Amino acid sequence: MKNLRVLKEIVTVATSIRDGIYMRHFEKHYGRRITWLRAGVLGANDGIVSVASLIVGVASANVDRPELLLAAVAGLVAGGMSMATGEYVSVSSQADSERADLDRESKEIAMDAYGERKELASIYVSRGLDDDLADKVAIQLMSYDALAAHARDELGIHEFSRAQPIQAAIASAFSFSLGALLPVVLVIIVPMKLMVATVAGSSLLLLTILGVISARIGGSNLFRGASRVAFWGILAMLTTASIGHLFEYLA
Repeated sequence: MKNLRVLKEIVTVATSIRDGIYMRHFEKHYGRRITWLRAGVLGANDGIVSVASLIVGVASANVDRPELLLAAVAGLVAGGMSMATGEYVSVSSQADSERADLDRESKEIAMDAYGERKELASIYVSRGLDDDLADKVAIQLMSYDALAAHARDELGIHEFSRAQPIQAAIASAFSFSLGALLPVVLVIIVPMKLMVATVAGSSLLLLTILGVISARIGGSNLFRGASRVAFWGILAMLTTASIGHLFEYLA
């Protein structure tokens, strides 16, 4: 009976570590959303702040609508490409590091499987298992997928958070363009004398909504998520408006 109880404990713990969940219930973890949430929220926020601030700054210099629209569209296109490029390069570097770590770990497992098993067991001991159970769990997990076990528990590389450069680049470019679209549309339809106030007010409202949505999805405080986005949006537009007025004065 004792051996049967120990075997059940090994199966339960091993399954929990391997799958990231406990058998009794399924838990919704916000960390699984972090990859696409980061790229999407960052892109949309940057699109609104960048293009709206650009429009407010140029409009404050008292230019005509065609020049303002040209600046807005150029800001949308250039910003979207910049976001895609930056995100691709950044996430590609992360992916390269992950591949290098996995290659190194694979070679270490092939050269010294026993030592790697002991290393894995020591990690489980540090998490609260006794030596005997930790060793049994390490044996079972390594027999199932040794590299996956070390990637997850030694290197901290999880399948749901693996770097995906192309996906991140597309998400960033799309979300930036989507966020920048409203200020660009306003340039087309809003009277020039109301341009600064309308673009600034609409963009701040959209930023606040975006902050609330991202906080809700990410499981954080709604007021904090909305207020920090709105604060930096206000600061950006005040800065560009000041520069626009300065150029108008100097001209």
